[in-house]
Amino acid sequence: MPLIQKSTYPGPPAYQLNGHLQTILPILFYKNPDFTYQRERVTLPDNDFLDLDWLSDNNEQLAILTHGLEGNSDRSYVRSMAADLHALNWDILAWNCRSCSGEMNRALRLYYHGEIEDFEFVIRHALKSRPYKRIVLIGFSMGGAIQLKYLGVRADNVPKELTHAISISAPCDISKGVEVLEKPGNWMYRRRFFNSLKEKVLIKAARFPEVLDASKIDEIQSWREFDRFFSAPINGFKEEQAFYDSASAKNFMAGIKVPTLLLNALNDPILSENCYPEALCKAHPAIFLETPERGGHLGFIDRKNGKCWANKRTIEFMNNRF
Repeated sequence: MPLIQKSTYPGPPAYQLNGHLQTILPILFYKNPDFTYQRERVTLPDNDFLDLDWLSDNNEQLAILTHGLEGNSDRSYVRSMAADLHALNWDILAWNCRSCSGEMNRALRLYYHGEIEDFEFVIRHALKSRPYKRIVLIGFSMGGAIQLKYLGVRADNVPKELTHAISISAPCDISKGVEVLEKPGNWMYRRRFFNSLKEKVLIKAARFPEVLDASKIDEIQSWREFDRFFSAPINGFKEEQAFYDSASAKNFMAGIKVPTLLLNALNDPILSENCYPEALCKAHPAIFLETPERGGHLGFIDRKNGKCWANKRTIEFMNNRF
């Protein structure tokens, strides 16, 4: 019954008074570790490309890091995890979803919470690059949702080298998540995501005018409308509900066989109630649900030392300290 009753998170610094501050302040003030990735560009089966960022000392174990929505491998939460694990003799592969590496991808499609083909390609490519004896998956927000779906869909057919997965602040239900994002108090997240994605949609519409019409994008009134007119068709769906069903990890998690930690703070401002699947985890032998009362979204700064506690918890879980 992998339902972790009491989290070991000691809580945030006193000045981080609520979930919003626990989410935003680490982004603004957390110092990025100083290192340089080695970038590799790989060609996908559809002739598009992905940019993969490596920290490699030819170790026998590899951590694959997947960023959140409109993030990339240089986000502070990715770099801090990469630095902490690399110091423990792990190779790091922090990959960038299509369009997120600083250069627009070639194809019409972008990426979304339920897109697992690119993710699976990255894992297979890593194993072809070096005969790693052990692989661990670590996903942040959307990245956590992607790997939850991958593990559930592939079930028994994941590589034998894959031993653990950790999903941090992972949205498991995208349809309900849209409703949460529409709350007045979440305007800052909604605006940030919308402005970034709007820019990409306009680029796609200019490149593929016969497929995508963005002339009315400024008339969009809600996130659901944005998904209906842009996210769904760009990613190959006829309507937004099919898009949400495919993107929601909760619809696939029952198939997970690899020991997986789902670490979601109860005061996360952009997660819905369905992102805390207690009923599933109580009966599931492989999914460990840990729900600290505080931490925000991808925050989890430790009030005792100012470091990211989620990194420490990830390392514990990788070492079978459930």
